[in-house]
Amino acid sequence: MSTCRESGLALLLLALLPVLPAAVAEEGTRRPNILFLFADDQRPDTVAAYGNRFIKTPHIDRLVRSGFSFNHAYCMGSIHGAVCQPSRAMLMTGRTLWRVPMNLKGVPLMPDVLARSGYVTFGTGKWHNGAASFERAFQHGRSVFIGGMSDHTRVPLRDLAADGKLTRPRSTNRFSSEIFADAMIEFLEGRAGKTDKPFFAYAAFTSPHDPRQPPEKFARMYAPGNAKLPLPRNFMPQHPFHNGWMVGRDEALAAWPRTRRVIRSQLGEYYGMISHLDEQVGRILAAVDKSGHADNTIIVYTADHGLAVGSHGLLGKQNLYEHSMGTPMVVVGPGIPSGKSSDALVYLYDLFPTICSWTGVRVPEAVEGRSLAGVITGAKPFVRESLFTAYEDKMRAVRDERFKLIRYPQINHTQLFDLEKDPDELKNLAEQPGQSARVQEMMGLLARWQRQTADKTPHTSKNPKPMDIDLTGRKRTPDRHQPKWIIEKYFDSQPNTRPRKKS
Repeated sequence: MSTCRESGLALLLLALLPVLPAAVAEEGTRRPNILFLFADDQRPDTVAAYGNRFIKTPHIDRLVRSGFSFNHAYCMGSIHGAVCQPSRAMLMTGRTLWRVPMNLKGVPLMPDVLARSGYVTFGTGKWHNGAASFERAFQHGRSVFIGGMSDHTRVPLRDLAADGKLTRPRSTNRFSSEIFADAMIEFLEGRAGKTDKPFFAYAAFTSPHDPRQPPEKFARMYAPGNAKLPLPRNFMPQHPFHNGWMVGRDEALAAWPRTRRVIRSQLGEYYGMISHLDEQVGRILAAVDKSGHADNTIIVYTADHGLAVGSHGLLGKQNLYEHSMGTPMVVVGPGIPSGKSSDALVYLYDLFPTICSWTGVRVPEAVEGRSLAGVITGAKPFVRESLFTAYEDKMRAVRDERFKLIRYPQINHTQLFDLEKDPDELKNLAEQPGQSARVQEMMGLLARWQRQTADKTPHTSKNPKPMDIDLTGRKRTPDRHQPKWIIEKYFDSQPNTRPRKKS
């Protein structure tokens, strides 16, 4: 399978050598390995090293202390409720939301681009864009989950066979994060002492995506009595208006109005999932050290997007608040400054051209992301002056260094936040005297972003839907992935719940 990808490799490498980045040039012609660790639904404020003293993430903290963090990293948004899917599609193609097919058909994929330049590529974990695109993306794969979500102890797993095709799913009863870490460790052990080719190794965890079912040790860590977790500063019992997505699957994981007890319980389970994931990250980092590749491996840790978990009365990621579109992002390795950070406005899909710059690989013409290498080295302070996010046809947002505007076209409603003074997005300035000019300026910026990204969603509706909504007592139905104890705790014990549908 790799033969066709390696044809003409020597000539290609000679062509690329003059443009190798500083991190590579220091090693002569030796190109760095890339280890990409990708979490699922991790909000940007759930890392202890970023100031959250209530969560334990010692191994991610180690990456933060040793590397370069982006304080304002974002998913651009989604065209449907499964925000994970377009986020991953944009990451793997470097393209914006409306210019990438969800099945990735017919577009260059980052791992394949690297493979054609001489990299050994390996993938494990969640792949939400179809089996065919995984087979095209990677040379090697083990314990691959093709799908969006699953009970973490029942994830159907597939391997990439010698013929380049995924095997039939096999069952397991081990926890997903441990399985994916094992697969990555096995790959790293197989590369120990091998310097003939650099590698790109990608581990996409399904944690902390729900079901929020941490192993017992980590559930106890944040259980009531063992931890006094504060609610998010922007906790609300219900969202103050109908944002267009109020009763989807994610939002039905707790009753309305949200109670402090239930949100604190779910937050503890969410933190437990992250701390368990962090332990697996530690195992992988130890394997990198043991493999002998630590000095020539750039590590990326990030997530596909964030999650509300009680913020603004919401639970999911189907909104454009900072907690849901933001994500942690840190890079570590040769040529990367230690313990530094940037307030540059960046997207996840900027990582495609960034990795190309580190590896000396030519960026495909269709890639819209911008390399962050200059920000990391200090050569430039930012790659864009503003940033745009979107959700379905229901929400549009734009932000600059300080202010953020969210527009809800279906209800003709606008929010304006001063993120410098109000990072929790609690005080809407849109209707305040003296802010009309700023609102118009931001709306103009939003329109420019839409033109640039081929988004044709109008800003207003001739027949706006009602803004008012009260979900108190609304019936809920658990999805088929929730384990029995979660159904009993958050559904069966509450009166406003329908019996679970048989699957």
